[in-house]
Amino acid sequence: MEYLWVKLLHILSSTLLFGTGIGSAFYLLCVVLRRDVKVVAQVARVVVLADWLFTATTAITQPLTGWYLARLMQIPFSTPWLMGSLVLYAIAIACWLPVVRLQMLMRDDAQASALAGLPLSPAFKRYFTLWFVLGFPALGAFLAIFWLMVFKPS
Repeated sequence: MEYLWVKLLHILSSTLLFGTGIGSAFYLLCVVLRRDVKVVAQVARVVVLADWLFTATTAITQPLTGWYLARLMQIPFSTPWLMGSLVLYAIAIACWLPVVRLQMLMRDDAQASALAGLPLSPAFKRYFTLWFVLGFPALGAFLAIFWLMVFKPS
């Protein structure tokens, strides 16, 4: 019974982690492309909040429940698909940490521009470009992790 609860928590947290990440990225991308500085400021504020409430908590839950499941199932961490998913998870989190900081900088910059009645600044555009670029390896890593977890290749 314990195994089922941990597995359920692991699956739900992975879904929330991936879904929140891709959803918030989609909304932020869409509003930035519209270039309405007031809307960008509002959405960036919500995206940062969502990252702290959902992504951060599930990013912590994932390795803890994964470790516990591997222990319960007696799967060695040297198992290729498990080791691969751990490496990919480290890559994804290494991309996500600067993304969170960039989102905070974009939020603050857009808010300042909105209050001053100015368009998005060149600094905002640099933050956004880096945010966008870092999203690709993180997305690829998470997709590969899902594949490894489902198919468990030897």
